[in-house]
Amino acid sequence: MFTLALQTLKARKGGFAGTFVALLLGAAVLSACGVLLESGIRAGSSAERYAAADVIVTGRQEVELTFKDLDGSTVHEFQPLPERVPLNASLAGRLGQVDGVRKVIEDDGVTARLADAHGLPVPGRHGSAPQIHNWSGLRLGDFHLTRGHAPRTAQEVVLDSELAGRAGVRPGDEVRLMTTSVPRTYTVAGLVTLKDGRAPRQSVLFLSDAALRRLAPTVEAFGVLADAGTSPGRLADAIGAALHDDRLAVHAGDGRGRAEFLDVVVSGSNLMVLAAAIGGNVLLIAVFVLYATTSLSVRHRRREIALLRAIGTTPGQIRRMLAAEAAVSGAVAGLLGCPLGLLLVYWLRDRFAGHGIVPPDFPLALSPLPFLAAVLVTVLTALVAVLTAALRATRIRPTEALGEAAVEPAGLGRGRRITGGVLLTLAVGVFGTGLVQHADFFTLVGLANSLVLILVTATAVLGPLLSRAAIRLLAPLLDRTGVTGYLAAANTRANVGRLAGAITPLVLAVSFASTVVFTQTTALRESSDQVRSGLVADHVLTAPGGVSLDLAAKVKGLKQVKSATGLVSSKVVAAGELFGGQEAVSLGAQGVDPDALGATLDLHARDGDLSALSPRTVAISTTAASWLGLGVGDTARLHLGDGTLFEGRVIAVYTRGFGFADVTLDHDLLLAHTTRKTDESVLVRSAPSAHGLTQALSGIAAAYPGTVLRDGLAVDDQLAEQRANAWVNYLVVGLIIAYTAITVVNTLAMATAARRREFALLRLSGTARRQVVGMMRRESAVVVLAGVGLGTLLSAFPLILVAVALGGSPWPAVPGLGYLAIAGATAVLATAGTMVPTRLLLRIRPVEAIGARE
Repeated sequence: MFTLALQTLKARKGGFAGTFVALLLGAAVLSACGVLLESGIRAGSSAERYAAADVIVTGRQEVELTFKDLDGSTVHEFQPLPERVPLNASLAGRLGQVDGVRKVIEDDGVTARLADAHGLPVPGRHGSAPQIHNWSGLRLGDFHLTRGHAPRTAQEVVLDSELAGRAGVRPGDEVRLMTTSVPRTYTVAGLVTLKDGRAPRQSVLFLSDAALRRLAPTVEAFGVLADAGTSPGRLADAIGAALHDDRLAVHAGDGRGRAEFLDVVVSGSNLMVLAAAIGGNVLLIAVFVLYATTSLSVRHRRREIALLRAIGTTPGQIRRMLAAEAAVSGAVAGLLGCPLGLLLVYWLRDRFAGHGIVPPDFPLALSPLPFLAAVLVTVLTALVAVLTAALRATRIRPTEALGEAAVEPAGLGRGRRITGGVLLTLAVGVFGTGLVQHADFFTLVGLANSLVLILVTATAVLGPLLSRAAIRLLAPLLDRTGVTGYLAAANTRANVGRLAGAITPLVLAVSFASTVVFTQTTALRESSDQVRSGLVADHVLTAPGGVSLDLAAKVKGLKQVKSATGLVSSKVVAAGELFGGQEAVSLGAQGVDPDALGATLDLHARDGDLSALSPRTVAISTTAASWLGLGVGDTARLHLGDGTLFEGRVIAVYTRGFGFADVTLDHDLLLAHTTRKTDESVLVRSAPSAHGLTQALSGIAAAYPGTVLRDGLAVDDQLAEQRANAWVNYLVVGLIIAYTAITVVNTLAMATAARRREFALLRLSGTARRQVVGMMRRESAVVVLAGVGLGTLLSAFPLILVAVALGGSPWPAVPGLGYLAIAGATAVLATAGTMVPTRLLLRIRPVEAIGARE
């Protein structure tokens, strides 16, 4: 059977080209997503400051949530924590009592901002803020002193050589450091480098232990050195058993790197979600595309299959032949797609880093597993597609097969009509429910997502029927455009099934792409409007690495200032509810001074009173209220960024959560549970008589290097995370368009190539070459108008639900250029797929073309 399959593939290379390219692209994307998924699971980096420690003890950087699943079973879900979990200094005594422990070294840290001698800010490596640590912790890592000496006084600091080089300083020079107060001047006492000479992943500075304690650092970890003869793994087990505290984590080996670099672990968790989402969407689209291409291939082989049936070939033998062809093409495409996936995964990693989703140096985990899985999935997808497409051809009697091979099938089968009718009825019900019922945010979004899938599936099932309806509407217009229009209209009416193979993927592409893209544009429009409408403050002080805490206090002391507050940002974790089930959710949180909230921000409370905000209460957005199932007066159970459990009464539900954050807490409460202990910005509301305020604020900002004065919050900075998510969705749309290109070009090219005898007959009967070209141009116009028109119509319904969910208005944001890009791309694909083969076929002499075999 495989020999026959190979001979068929060799003889019909053109017919299998579209399917092969679709499988190749699918294997490349799936293998890339598999590598990203594995990299997220195994996220970590080589230890640097902890490389010499045998065991590292840290806080547990994840929170465990327990809730009931839909079937009543208990589910335990872990959510990573974005802030460093602090430790208690007394833990060192307990660690020292464990057998096998030779020495326990405390590692303290604080985030800093560095300025050179000219007052210019110097960012840390890879754009992250430099970290200050205690000099005694140097023994835990691979750093060693290369120039100068250790810090001996409270005014001396040691820098890593790479950071010193970028700052342009050397031992004896002065630098300025900011933590939570005004910059302090330090003398560079020495320089350290890693033992292997490479630049450290994270810029680091060292102060004497006494000097660092004045900056109120966080106890980040304890490094443990083992007795001679005690293995790190055995010591880690002994420490874990002795502590017996699920709030702590014990690391040895590669785990030390994950303990040191929290950003890699957190971004790895996000990467897992993105890789699964992209891979799932691609697999869904691949199934539709492969079904379309294999159905077309089987349709063009109806005569061959009919003859095989007529000479006694059983349906099982035909299915095995088709399955063998699919398995061979799927395996070859999968193997060739894996190298492309390797190139793609590095490109994706760099794009994710550019949007702040992962660090620029995020390591990729490469193993054979993702590539083997991609090949297997590719083969299985090809098998499912071809066997599904060949069901009718292998079930009907040989005489019926020969009849269907000679003429176009009359229409849809009864099963497809019933299935399509049920799907359309369900779509109408979902859309009506979303409009009539005043549902909450996540219910509406869930209905919109369900509606997209239902409509896309219904389009695939009812493709020929929808195409026939569109052609009936457009064909009369062709009749009015002369002889070529009459020929085009006659062809479209007679070959609806052939054109449906091209129209259906266009409908799927336009509807799916429009829904994804314009959902993002609608969300970004609503968020931007909320930022502009919700900011009541006249001035904003901000800096790339955050602003010092005492800046807000100094601003409040100005007589021209009516009110001011520091704005601190973090995340909280809670148990969310969606369609009756529960899941762990991570929500953006902001901390503001309750006394200044109303004067600087207008969050637009829908229920409750925002002025009642205090360290024991919380305000939430309508989105958070929908997800958490909470209202005014309820008690919210939230895990703050460092895992601390906060229970507070909900005092208000506000509508402007898209522009700001979903959870609003007391400023000092949230700040105490962040790693950096700095404000993102300071919001300033001027007094009625505020002459000279701008100059006064500029003077204060000048004392803090890197701090700038603005008239408002930068929308791009405020919505950076949303824009990164939008980019991921645009990436999915690009893949959809790529798959559409394969399907449409393959479908139209094969359909056009099969008409060479028709073209030859037309030319022999007196039809001019330009008239044939004109006929095909008009047929392309029908395909484009039908595909774009139906796709636009189908996308309108879920977009209306999305717009209602986001802003209460049924009008989504549809940029003209964005719509033209989607419609134009599909139009170019459809036109190229028809006109290029047409012009190639017209180069053949009619007498040669009419005698050619099929």
